[in-house]
Amino acid sequence: MNPFLTVLLFLIPIFLLLLTRRRTSQKLPPGSLGLPIIGQSLSLLWAMRVNTAEKWLEKRVRKYGPISKLSLFGNTAVFIYGQAANKLVFTCDGRTLANKQPTSITAILGERNLLELHGEDHKRVRDALVSFLKPECLKEYVGKMDGEVRRHLEMHWEGKQKVTVLPLMKTLTFNIICTLLFGIEFGARRDKLVNCFQRMIQGMWSIPINFPFTRYNQSLRASAQVRKILKELICQKRIELEQKGTSSHRDLITCLLSIRGKDDEAAISEDEIVHNVMLVMVAGHDTSSVLITFMVRLLANDPTILAGVVQEQEDVAKSKSLGELLTWEDLTKMKYTWKVAMETLRLVPPVFGGFRKALKDVEYGGYIIPQGWQIFWVTSMTHMDANIFQEPTKFDPARFENQPTIPPYCFVPFGGGARICPGNEFARIETLVTIHYLVTRFTWKLCCNDDTFSRDPMPVPNQGLPIQIMPKKLMSH
Repeated sequence: MNPFLTVLLFLIPIFLLLLTRRRTSQKLPPGSLGLPIIGQSLSLLWAMRVNTAEKWLEKRVRKYGPISKLSLFGNTAVFIYGQAANKLVFTCDGRTLANKQPTSITAILGERNLLELHGEDHKRVRDALVSFLKPECLKEYVGKMDGEVRRHLEMHWEGKQKVTVLPLMKTLTFNIICTLLFGIEFGARRDKLVNCFQRMIQGMWSIPINFPFTRYNQSLRASAQVRKILKELICQKRIELEQKGTSSHRDLITCLLSIRGKDDEAAISEDEIVHNVMLVMVAGHDTSSVLITFMVRLLANDPTILAGVVQEQEDVAKSKSLGELLTWEDLTKMKYTWKVAMETLRLVPPVFGGFRKALKDVEYGGYIIPQGWQIFWVTSMTHMDANIFQEPTKFDPARFENQPTIPPYCFVPFGGGARICPGNEFARIETLVTIHYLVTRFTWKLCCNDDTFSRDPMPVPNQGLPIQIMPKKLMSH
């Protein structure tokens, strides 16, 4: 064979391969991946810490457009934002995009948690959680939550002149979770769990370098202790369920243990119970405590909106006899208060953003997101878009008077579509009951007029929001 032809036949496949690679690389979103493993992680975490994360992302958008590649927490990722981006994240089928959190979150919470599952596994575990968290079931728990809030205020607020709101709200929401969701009574086990839990959540968004001095390592060790406590608790609940005939809806763990599949086998494995209970702990503890804290701050800054909330809550209080617990029907009358809560969620969403993983090449915005890459989306990017919400920096609950006017997939504090948070109704009840007792029992003034906050990764107001409190004359309860 002609030597020239031999070389040509040899070079053609190489040329075609290079051409294909070039085309693929041309279709990759713009942006830099930065240093190996670290990428842009430290830069983003610092921006979150000093509350400039939105500006950090806006700078990326100005430089690269609405889609760009980067590297976060050890993974190659693509940042996307806007209504279309949210719709892709929340509605894409499980064969195209999968739930996939950063390595740090998966390692700390466990790989069988709802944020990691997709397809039939996701549906099975989600359905199990929803069976406990759906409104029909939660109606039965309003009285218990009322009792927890009253006990908390008596212990930590009454007789005080000054309190720091965020740590107290975290104490309250953790106690509500322990009582309602896990059936753990006050005592040594609950104290140990709260201590381990607080150390565990500190490394949720961290670079997954497992050295003894890192946040990641400390969180992993705390996570192991939390799992041990939960496994002991599951064992105890299983015995109570089998021997004493406990009600299957006594608490979340008992509910998950009682769900049966084919051949009367457990529908949810022990690992799935542990990992999803840990997820619910994180979601229920941080999101509600942050929402209530920022509502307290926003109400202190806006007397007109505060007056509207107080009027609504005092009307509910007047309809109750002395010592009577709040009911589901009372909560349905708190429409204005919930609009205030939604506007707070728009301005300060507790969840900064999240991740998905491309299971195959995804074409989006004229680019290819390669199989295996992560997709990073951020909640506040549509919340603060002036094309969607007029005067986005203004605190205006009236935006939610007519919710259908808000375009779909633009207001996403609880996610959207099939991926909407199963605990959103639980958070609503928790928030309304707490705000009811705060505004009917106390007035308050901010001790710190600095309106800044940092993210770690949840929003934390300056100094944890210290306030001066004055008791009100009790009306009826």
